Amino acid sequence: MEEKNPWHINGEKTVYENLWIHVREYDVINPSGGKGIYGKVSFKNLAIGILPLDEQLNTWLVGQYRFPLDAYSWEIPEGGGAQGEDPLASAQRELQEETGLKAGIWQELLHIHLSNSVTDEFGISFLARDLSFHEAEPEETEQLVIKKLPFQEAFEMVMNGKITDSLSMVSILKTQYLLQNKLI
Repeated sequence: MEEKNPWHINGEKTVYENLWIHVREYDVINPSGGKGIYGKVSFKNLAIGILPLDEQLNTWLVGQYRFPLDAYSWEIPEGGGAQGEDPLASAQRELQEETGLKAGIWQELLHIHLSNSVTDEFGISFLARDLSFHEAEPEETEQLVIKKLPFQEAFEMVMNGKITDSLSMVSILKTQYLLQNKLI
């Protein structure tokens, strides 16, 4: 059963905008009737994640320094898909750009809201199989380290906290479920 929106918006203003995000501040009446403000970050692209998996159940992770975290992060290949672009086409492009891999078989894994208390960012991840190897073409803002490893090791990295990126975690956990239940 869908609930009615208990928030009342009296007004809104743009606080910041660039090519990737739009930050708005809302003048609101909260569900308890109190006045307040609420900030929302809207992303101009879809979050796209790809979990490549070969016949021997190896996968590839991408390591990079993440500016917002001020920390290094291991993740599945990820990127942005333009609004209106086919998410699968975005995934195919991102996989080759970041790893040099192309896949002959694609399966949508999941849809996810990545941090729904402050952003409307929406993500889609895919499982990529039947892999072939080509030249990687990372963007100028990316200084990537590519690591091939057994999928089970990536799963263990999620379980022991070495992978903390939400899109990577949920994609790896979903793939583990599919493998355990012989659904792929």
